Amino acid sequence: MDYSLAALKLLCVQLGSARQTPSQNAFITLGGIIFQRAWLQGILVPAPSSSDGDESGRFLLDDGTGVLELFLSGDFLSRRWEAGMYVMVVGAYVVRAGDFPMLKVHKIVDLSPFPDRESMWYLEVMEAFKLFYQPLFEE
Repeated sequence: MDYSLAALKLLCVQLGSARQTPSQNAFITLGGIIFQRAWLQGILVPAPSSSDGDESGRFLLDDGTGVLELFLSGDFLSRRWEAGMYVMVVGAYVVRAGDFPMLKVHKIVDLSPFPDRESMWYLEVMEAFKLFYQPLFEE
């Protein structure tokens, strides 16, 4: 993981146009921007049960524009996560064909106690796009 690359503030719908680069370092490209990690916020939704019945640590993140699967591991599994929580997640983005895109979570924070969290997030993503990402899309 190259931590010198910033985690992009994104909405799930924007990740639909992200593509894996041919490099060996698992880089992702989005409109000319190279990244590995994404920063998203949304509501936790329980993932559909798998065929082997293992549902521990399986959640989807719904931000109102799309859905992303979260892969929780380590200490995150010992914390109680519940459907309906509004969370901020940062992690390695994994492009997967024919399935939900996935984020291997390395930071997750429950933001449910903050009343203006969701509307502020949309403004942050819009501002980041206009200031940092849009000029790179236009090049």
